[in-house]
Amino acid sequence: MNRRRPSPTALAATAAALASALPLSACSSDKGEPVSFDDPKRPSGTTTQAKGAAAAKTLLPTGPKAAFTTESTLDDGTKIGVTTLKGKKSGFTGKVWVWAPKQYFDPKYADSGFPVLIALPGGPGYPNNYWMGADLKLESSIARWSREGKSLPFIVVMPVLNPDAKNYYDGSDIPGQPRMGTWMTDDVPDFVRANFRTFKSRDGWAFMGSSSGGFVGLKSVLKRPDRFRAVIASGPDTVPDSPLWAGHEKERRANDPERLARRLAERGGPEVDLAFQIGTEESGQANLRKFIRTYGKGPVKTRLNVIRGGGHNARSYVPAMADGPIQWISEHMQAPIPGSGG
Repeated sequence: MNRRRPSPTALAATAAALASALPLSACSSDKGEPVSFDDPKRPSGTTTQAKGAAAAKTLLPTGPKAAFTTESTLDDGTKIGVTTLKGKKSGFTGKVWVWAPKQYFDPKYADSGFPVLIALPGGPGYPNNYWMGADLKLESSIARWSREGKSLPFIVVMPVLNPDAKNYYDGSDIPGQPRMGTWMTDDVPDFVRANFRTFKSRDGWAFMGSSSGGFVGLKSVLKRPDRFRAVIASGPDTVPDSPLWAGHEKERRANDPERLARRLAERGGPEVDLAFQIGTEESGQANLRKFIRTYGKGPVKTRLNVIRGGGHNARSYVPAMADGPIQWISEHMQAPIPGSGG
């Protein structure tokens, strides 16, 4: 069974999220209006450097600055913005949605970078990434968890997953196809660094995803551990299975998480943190346990969260992240560094 092809339940949940894409608060009048993620203390275009403890770890926005419009607004006043990114390295053009937590705008953190969580959907993930919708409550949950000390206040970045809704591209550069691996691990991070205060170290970068998005996040961390520290992969496959790999076995193997994990363990690092989630109502638990038992060695650190009564859908995965996975990766990642402001 190809578990990355959604079940009817998952399709229904995904369709609801995509169709509604309602705002995360009662106010929707600002949808489509320009939105800025500039630091109110440091206006866009200034060249002031980070100060104190944050200076050595923080990368201030490099530019060029993207133009965002409001997709939706959370109850705390923070906004999800959307823009179109033309990938310089991949050549692919697609939409990217971004949310910055309330702490990002606090003068106390004006000199600090923030950790980045690249959130990937299940299903085709095109033309929208369903994490920008209202009903799955990813952003509002992270806002609450960060207040409760369960999560870092991540910048959440939500790029489209595939270049069309016809095929799965496994987040990879499949020969003759759009270069979705380069899009995901080069163009999207470069875009974030251009527009936001981030960390120079890989300890400030992670993925999360459900189903097909979980596979891509897992593969990306294992393939580029020099750039990314952690992933929360919910209900993922652990092998590439796009039909577009036909005739390209060498390249397929180079994007196989099992091979990548084994090689990473053999060379002794760098350390990565792989947090898996799976529901008791979906298949695949035996496969994930086998993956963890076989490849979770040395620098490949793993954690499995089994969701009681959970299905193969994002509605099960988001609440369950509070039961350990989000805190686990947060403990291994770089937190924002407060300064004297505020």
